[in-house]
Amino acid sequence: MTLLPNIERRSFLKAAGLGGVAALAGCAEDSTDAAASTTSAQTSDSSGAASVDVDRIAADPTDVPDPVDWSQPRTHDVTLETQELTAEIEPGVTFDYMTFEGRVPGPMVRVRRGDTVNLTLRNPESSKMPHNIDFHAVYGPGGGADATTIAPGEEATIEFKATYPGVHIYHCAVPNMDHHISAGMFGAILVEPKGGLPEVDRELYLGQHEIYTDKAAGKEGHHKFSLEAAKSEDPTYVTYNGEAYAFTESGYGRIQVEQDERIRVFMSNGGPNLSSSWHAIGNVWDKLYRDGDLVSDPARFVETTPVRPGTVTAAEIKTPVPGPIKLVDHSLTRVVRKGVLGVLDVQGEQRPDIYDPNPNGDSGGE
Repeated sequence: MTLLPNIERRSFLKAAGLGGVAALAGCAEDSTDAAASTTSAQTSDSSGAASVDVDRIAADPTDVPDPVDWSQPRTHDVTLETQELTAEIEPGVTFDYMTFEGRVPGPMVRVRRGDTVNLTLRNPESSKMPHNIDFHAVYGPGGGADATTIAPGEEATIEFKATYPGVHIYHCAVPNMDHHISAGMFGAILVEPKGGLPEVDRELYLGQHEIYTDKAAGKEGHHKFSLEAAKSEDPTYVTYNGEAYAFTESGYGRIQVEQDERIRVFMSNGGPNLSSSWHAIGNVWDKLYRDGDLVSDPARFVETTPVRPGTVTAAEIKTPVPGPIKLVDHSLTRVVRKGVLGVLDVQGEQRPDIYDPNPNGDSGGE
């Protein structure tokens, strides 16, 4: 079964609308925030798309900090700036995002167990909203959220020790956190065990989340956050890294990998509401570190795993066979209609001893 074969994201989707993907058979390639959510940043008119602040909101999945290479505790100075930006969910569809450092998901923070983190959160004067940050790797009130709640033009600093290992989510946790997370305010902090992680050939970082808007998927124009859709847990889009079908042929391109690699993928489910049934089509999670647990022995050869909202899961795959590996949420309506698809493109030589798509040698009549 193929999934969205040869979909041209920035041409087909613009012409047909995201909902038009359904024509493909099967799975073919009480607050100030609530009031503010009814207004957009820079809409050109009531039905047109807004002017964008950035051409891309989706973080590069290959942008992962280097593995820990130190054996004694260190202190890390980390600064994160909140940025409220208008960008496209898909071509012709704009949305007002809220982010850490202007991308979705926010940057991965990578430290070693026992390290100390001096974390400064900045909220520029240009912001319209208060923000804060809750690290699931922190022992302390609100995971740091209580002490980092800041208005536009303010900053706050906390210090914490990375006491327990694992890969954990961070997210904005103001009272209307569902709006802020839906708009993109989440990321991951990786606290490596003191012995480090097993070496792999490549690491990737994805973030899945839901976007709740006041229009149908694929409806061109500026989409505003919909509190009613959020309360119903009925998202317009479900995406990797904030954009529909971003890592496909006609988005920013498939993620290029090589044959016979071991690849570790970190997947942060920001939610704010839905669990992901995370699956790699044409592959299997060779090692699975459930719920951010990097200490227990990993599960082996897992086909589909739940990644709950507010959780980061790490998983490893092997790439013996060339061709596409399609990363999906196996709640498949989210794939074919709402945008959550990313493709790894494995480069290499055919391995008919493992997989032969043409065992009878049919040349197609030539």
